[in-house]
Amino acid sequence: MSIRVIVVGATGWTGGAVARGVMDAGDLTLVGAVARSAAGRDIGEVHGRAAAGVTVVATLAEALNTPADVVVDYSKPHVVKGHALEAIAAGRAFVVGASGLTADDFAEIDAAARAKGVSVFAAGNYSITATLMAVFALKAAKYVADVEVIDYASASKPDTPSGTGRELAERLSAVRQAATSKPVEELGGARETRGAKIGAVQVHSVRMPGYILSCEALFGAPDERLVIRHDAGSSAAPYVAGTLLAIRRVREVVGLRRGLDQLLD
Repeated sequence: MSIRVIVVGATGWTGGAVARGVMDAGDLTLVGAVARSAAGRDIGEVHGRAAAGVTVVATLAEALNTPADVVVDYSKPHVVKGHALEAIAAGRAFVVGASGLTADDFAEIDAAARAKGVSVFAAGNYSITATLMAVFALKAAKYVADVEVIDYASASKPDTPSGTGRELAERLSAVRQAATSKPVEELGGARETRGAKIGAVQVHSVRMPGYILSCEALFGAPDERLVIRHDAGSSAAPYVAGTLLAIRRVREVVGLRRGLDQLLD
């Protein structure tokens, strides 16, 4: 039976690619599309295709009037939490695609999902190779004490750190050893130059023209260094397969699950 999907941010850089991926998948059916800029138009025609029979609406509330199984959100950092809680209240499974949520936000979403008996899935990055970067970094953190995260993005990216960097830091915090570097609170000068602490990991965000999206875990040991890094290209194609996998499997477990690696094995 086909999984009925609503895509929020269905005309955006990643959301648009995901909407096209859903339309092309034989086991998924696009039943709703949310994008203020294209409201009133057919989503197929918006993407230069034949009419798909799905009219784009301006709000998730409008889209939820249509029966659906899963909502996937690639909108904006400041609205994705509200969308998640709105979908959960309506009894729909939810896939978090947009970045910007904190650990506290995820805890609130998880509590709401469990109370409602709904499933939620989130990943800082839906690229398979970015997921492998995280898997390898988590492995390395068990053997090398000192680790920091650096994320790079374009000058216009609205949130910092990236979802990839935030999730990686949070997950590294759960497995890392105690750092040997001097604690930030014991430093003089401009302590802000040491980055921000997320969990037990220092994170540094670079926002400049010339970058797309990159993230690296930097490990240091006496007389040696290890860098595990992922660099994204200029299209959203790498994120589609992982997102479609999450759509297909989000409903397996009630409550929130995080990290695409949970679905790879």
